[in-house]
Amino acid sequence: MRLEPGQVAVVTGAASGIGLAMARRFAAEGLRVVLADVEEGALREAVAELSAEGADVLARPVDVGERDSVVALADAAYDAFGAVHVLCNNAGVGSGAEGRMWEHEPNDWKWAFSVNVWGVFHGIQAFVPRMIAGGAPGHVVNTSSADGGIAPLPTASVYAVTKAAVVTMTESLYAHLKAEGTDVGASVLFPGPHMLRTGLWESHRNRPDRYAKQRPRKTPYRSLDQYEAAMKRAGHQVEFTPVEDVAEHVVDGIRADRFWMLPESEHSDRQIRARSRSMLERANPAYLESFILD
Repeated sequence: MRLEPGQVAVVTGAASGIGLAMARRFAAEGLRVVLADVEEGALREAVAELSAEGADVLARPVDVGERDSVVALADAAYDAFGAVHVLCNNAGVGSGAEGRMWEHEPNDWKWAFSVNVWGVFHGIQAFVPRMIAGGAPGHVVNTSSADGGIAPLPTASVYAVTKAAVVTMTESLYAHLKAEGTDVGASVLFPGPHMLRTGLWESHRNRPDRYAKQRPRKTPYRSLDQYEAAMKRAGHQVEFTPVEDVAEHVVDGIRADRFWMLPESEHSDRQIRARSRSMLERANPAYLESFILD
């Protein structure tokens, strides 16, 4: 797909982090951008920034876990611009779960799934039929994570399970689009290859009451800065990938019709090989030993 001025890109989770970086990058290509986010204050700031740079922007507060909210977003985008060419289902949250899996609160799972899994499906269902009917080339990018999307991360099992689901959902979407013979492509995005400075660590600030925790946490939430400081005290330097690099990777991937938006990383390659080898050899998952020993 060629990205050209006048096309329209919709990005969820667009008020900060990866989503805002993608919106900036699309705007730099001359695309009109539709920003969706649950955090209204940050959304207003993002709109002001992009508008000041000359971008044609539409913004809507959206809870992607609510189907009607996403359908309303699609209605607004088509009412304003008449078409959508790029859809980035990017909104995501952590879960706030602690302890072993059997100790997690059901609401931790319900909240994470409502955003990370149902949010992607709601985006697909609200936009893809209209994108196909429009007849123009298009592309859907679903944000997964190496944590779950490539290999399990048992220490954040709820999040990892949701991101594994995004991979399978996108593979299925790709197959369905090909079977339909459309000019709409699909990709799964693995941001990285290193950690990213995003608001994911503070997801709890936007947790809706309907998914409220039912008992107090045993430990306080830890911010990214606190995590980085703890790692430095332990003698480990944390590497970060700029969100702008992720956005560039997305643009390149759309142009190349690349399904796996997976940056080169020997660490990820080792995980993929180890997990595949375990499956092919019908062997126990030795690649999880570092977590088992924790």
